[in-house]
Amino acid sequence: MRLFIKNGRVVHPVTGTVLLQDILVEDGRISLMEHGLDCEADRVIDASGFVVAPGLVDMHVHLRDPGFTYKEDILTGCAAAARGGVTSVACMANTSPAVDCPEQVAYVYSRAKEANGVQVYPIAALSKGLRGEEPTDMEALKRAGAIALSDDGNNVDNANLMRDTLIQARQLEIPVLCHCEDTSMVAGRAVNEGSVSRQLWLEGRPAIAEEIMVMRDAMLAEETGARVHICHVSTAKSVDIIRKMKKKGVPISCETCPQYFTLTEDEVLRLGSLARVNPPLRTRADVQGIITGLRDGTIDVIATDHAPHSVEEKTRPLSRAPSGMIGLETSLAITLTQLYHTGKMELPAIIKRMSTNPADLLRLARGHMSLGATADLVIFDPDEEWTVDPLKFASKARNTPFGGWIVRGKVKYTIAKGEVIYQDS
Repeated sequence: MRLFIKNGRVVHPVTGTVLLQDILVEDGRISLMEHGLDCEADRVIDASGFVVAPGLVDMHVHLRDPGFTYKEDILTGCAAAARGGVTSVACMANTSPAVDCPEQVAYVYSRAKEANGVQVYPIAALSKGLRGEEPTDMEALKRAGAIALSDDGNNVDNANLMRDTLIQARQLEIPVLCHCEDTSMVAGRAVNEGSVSRQLWLEGRPAIAEEIMVMRDAMLAEETGARVHICHVSTAKSVDIIRKMKKKGVPISCETCPQYFTLTEDEVLRLGSLARVNPPLRTRADVQGIITGLRDGTIDVIATDHAPHSVEEKTRPLSRAPSGMIGLETSLAITLTQLYHTGKMELPAIIKRMSTNPADLLRLARGHMSLGATADLVIFDPDEEWTVDPLKFASKARNTPFGGWIVRGKVKYTIAKGEVIYQDS
């Protein structure tokens, strides 16, 4: 199978360049890439006016399969990913049963083979049943194909368990992804501690609950030498902690999500449960701190924390609704709208954080635009405006605070291993 993409603006995240180039894909890999090619192919895509980039790699996705497939499943999650230009997803272990044994890792891979070609990589639980009490068999999980360990959704409150895990994870050369919120300070609390929580007469989730655990896990990374990745960073002080630790040479990385550089806690007053996420939406100062961290490279990755819930669940009162919002189908558009079209970041830097960096952190052979690389690609129009309509999503879920937003940046084609798996109609 030969695919020829001509006249595109090709983003090279590693070199930080955007070049007018043609791309020939043969047998799922990039075989030629230069300007002015004239090639015969089974399919030709004219990418004039479009951007061609490595397919996005989302390292923080909840596919809800097994156990919660009324919210999402691997097939619908992959369909949503393709519509958003995402060609690889790493899925979290908080399913039912949890992905805490080799059999559950095998289930995820088996189910993913039935999907549309988006590559699914399971992240296994750090502790049995995600209870934070007893470690999983990390070596067996890695042999089964788990690419990382995480109890995401739950903080690992037991520092000794986390330390022992990091010591072994370093020996196994497997990264650990940390959900950082001190449980005793946030349990049962729906929104950020601040002006909105006071207006609603609710106990809030204080920023310090995140920052304490970011510091703890950064210190454990420094002591053990293990690779620690901090999930969904939401506060400016967390960014400051990570920045200082990186300068010391600590093996730490981190991610944030579009909601944390776009929305503030005030959205809770407008949208109620739709704006409930963990960690919560924060203040305008925190949003600015997140943007600064993205610009200066402190924040390595933009992920989604795609967290589907049913309509019934998200229409419950704020204090009883589950936390989370979906993001696979909107992450690129929101990021382009908020960061690229405002002049805060250039395309190569954005794509590096949405594709190359997450792939490198998880040691995946993805996210690079080079000869011989797997042809996982996204082609998008960076300027096309469209209105976010959750009713048109491929995901089973509709829980997004961005419904009705007019955004700039539209995925036109998503290509996995040289095959077009999504085309905008």
